[in-house]
Amino acid sequence: MDRAYKSEELLISVIAPMLEGLNHVAVGASSPIPAAAAMLTRQRTGGRLRVTVLGSQTHHVLTDGGRELFDLAGQGRIDAFFLGGGQIDGKGNVNLVGIGEYPQMKVRFPGSFGSAYLYYVVPRVILIREEHTARVFVENVDFISAAGSNEANVHRPGGPYALVTGRCLMGFNKEKKRFTLLSVHAGETIESVSENTGFKFDCPSEISETPAPDADSLKALRGPIAEELAKTYPVFAERVFGGI
Repeated sequence: MDRAYKSEELLISVIAPMLEGLNHVAVGASSPIPAAAAMLTRQRTGGRLRVTVLGSQTHHVLTDGGRELFDLAGQGRIDAFFLGGGQIDGKGNVNLVGIGEYPQMKVRFPGSFGSAYLYYVVPRVILIREEHTARVFVENVDFISAAGSNEANVHRPGGPYALVTGRCLMGFNKEKKRFTLLSVHAGETIESVSENTGFKFDCPSEISETPAPDADSLKALRGPIAEELAKTYPVFAERVFGGI
């Protein structure tokens, strides 16, 4: 079915509302969709949202790189961050190391960097993975790079907030340590999401369809935000916004 928007634009519009009311959002060097969502939210809020994009010359105001990012996060001065993973399980655990038995793993991923730390201290960590298949969303990850939950007596201001995929949007219940399906994207159903998810999740009796991007959001994304995004993510900007 032909639509007036691309799948990436839908995911951007799904993430953007989660960033409203925040002060400072940090985005990783390989995260064009979250970066675009943060820029869209900043525009909607009249520039009140501070956006730090690692690897960007125009949106990276940190003077000491990753160490300053971790310091700000530890002080509670980063409100939201984004994580993906080669595997993500139903307890919110993220695997950025590899598949198989450690250390002789069959497949290697890029590595954890500071994901375990940021996952603990940033209040709103949004998990995002476009591919929604059972090989990504598994019952138990092969290696826990960043733990989705912890013991009750451990102080943890941060943790998983939501999961955004190419099929749906899920929220995370920290008390139950479990995901809840919130909406399915156009063309998807509860069944199609379940069939492609290797873990169990909670599901209300009625699930709505994820709202499509509105005209104002698409205009902004395809105009000034695309130009801004191209400075850091030129390939992504050309592929998504270069032509509809």
